[in-house]
Amino acid sequence: MTAPGSAPEAATEAGPAHRAGIASGSVRVPAVGGTRTDPAPSAGRGTATEGETGTGSGARRWWALAAVAIGQLMIAADATVLHIALPSVQPDLGLGDGIRHWPITAFALAYAGLLLLGGRLSRLLGLRTCLLIGLGGFAAASLLAGSARNPETLIVARGLQGAFGALYTPSALALLGTTFTAPSDRARAFGVYGTIMGSSSAVGLVLGGTLTEWAGWRWSLLVAVPIAFIALAGVLLTVRADTPGDRGRLDVPGALLGTAGLIALVHGFGRTATAGWGDPLTPLLLALGAGLLIAFVRVQRRSPHPLLPLRLFADRRRVVSYLSVFAMAMGTFAGFFLLTFALQDARGLDPLRTGLAFLPYPLAVIIGVRYLRRLLERAAPHRLLAPGLLLTGAGLAFLPALGPNSPYPTHILPIFVLLGLGGAAVLVTANSTATRDAGPDTAVAGALVMVSMQTGSAFGVAGLGAVAAATAGGDSVADVLHGYGIAGLVATGLLAGVAALVLILSRTRTDSRFT
Repeated sequence: MTAPGSAPEAATEAGPAHRAGIASGSVRVPAVGGTRTDPAPSAGRGTATEGETGTGSGARRWWALAAVAIGQLMIAADATVLHIALPSVQPDLGLGDGIRHWPITAFALAYAGLLLLGGRLSRLLGLRTCLLIGLGGFAAASLLAGSARNPETLIVARGLQGAFGALYTPSALALLGTTFTAPSDRARAFGVYGTIMGSSSAVGLVLGGTLTEWAGWRWSLLVAVPIAFIALAGVLLTVRADTPGDRGRLDVPGALLGTAGLIALVHGFGRTATAGWGDPLTPLLLALGAGLLIAFVRVQRRSPHPLLPLRLFADRRRVVSYLSVFAMAMGTFAGFFLLTFALQDARGLDPLRTGLAFLPYPLAVIIGVRYLRRLLERAAPHRLLAPGLLLTGAGLAFLPALGPNSPYPTHILPIFVLLGLGGAAVLVTANSTATRDAGPDTAVAGALVMVSMQTGSAFGVAGLGAVAAATAGGDSVADVLHGYGIAGLVATGLLAGVAALVLILSRTRTDSRFT
């Protein structure tokens, strides 16, 4: 694979045949391991290089972006689509109180735990193959979940959804990172992708609430099947087969340690919302996860084919990107958790109206990305990441003013708007920065963005949820909202601290621009 940013040189060396191949039709994925695939013998004539837009390669590249974006939106939205539908699922399938969280937890554990492995498999199997298997498998798992007749089937199907999603996401990010290399095109492409990642959680809540209210909870899962086939057809038509670039062995010890460590860590944080910090298994899982991840790092240092090449962390721009995504997800998802209670329990809104109440968030993401694209081409990453974190913190600072009867336009709407603008700034910048100049490690670099997001969200819901519970002072709605307000202030302080750390770490670099 040609490192991002070196497309013109590659096109010059390859000569007219390569340029003609690019102009002929669908996107040919760069080989993941270090060499670009040869053009098709039947390629038509043309002179467009990879970085140009218009007809030929330019048009097909954007269609390829649309295809992978649809698939990623479907997968990411499915992470939250059952949050509002769960009260309807429980009596229908006989889902007991002790396991009612597992349809959500199973997806989160499989997705977060297998992302690094998915990034590695993209090098072994090829990006296009992983995209197709991911979409096909996700469609089958969605069909199984939507037709489940017992809790066990639903939980297993949700885990399979997460697993196939973890195979798809790193390859989607790697495709963007290696296809869109010109600064203006890259800003547009990652603007689209950032919009999807930033708004997908709210889209899942809106979709889940709407379909549950109008058609039943099963359709909140079954709707993914036709969407997956649309995305799959798009990938088949616009993304050509690539040659897997690394035939080395899979790092099995690293895969086992990394996957088990991430699952234990995310599950440990998740248990705090169901069993609490006092449950003996909660700290045990957290300690086990931390220990396994420490062992994972030690194995990666010695492995000839590491699952996670530690050289990725040599670039401080990439490090602050991961840190920023973790902190943003910590605040945003904790905010979603608290706002869902405020809307459903405190106000008594039905699933449809609760979902619609989240709509300003994705709209704010779209608006934020639209104005961010121009800055992304010329601003240093930390100049966008730090303000994004501060905007997220500013949104959470509204939580202390939230009461049982607080007006939506003045007390809740500003929270969604600020969280959306902050998420747009962080996600677009982080995705582009993490995958830039990552060479053969592009898929893993992109996977780490999502790992940061998953672990950050789990930590935020668990940690800030514990703060809210400890400071509530009672069980009444007013007491619970008071605890949530304190948690919001703590989150605001943490986000401000991380923003300052991002600026400090970025200062040591003389040139941290995208271009």
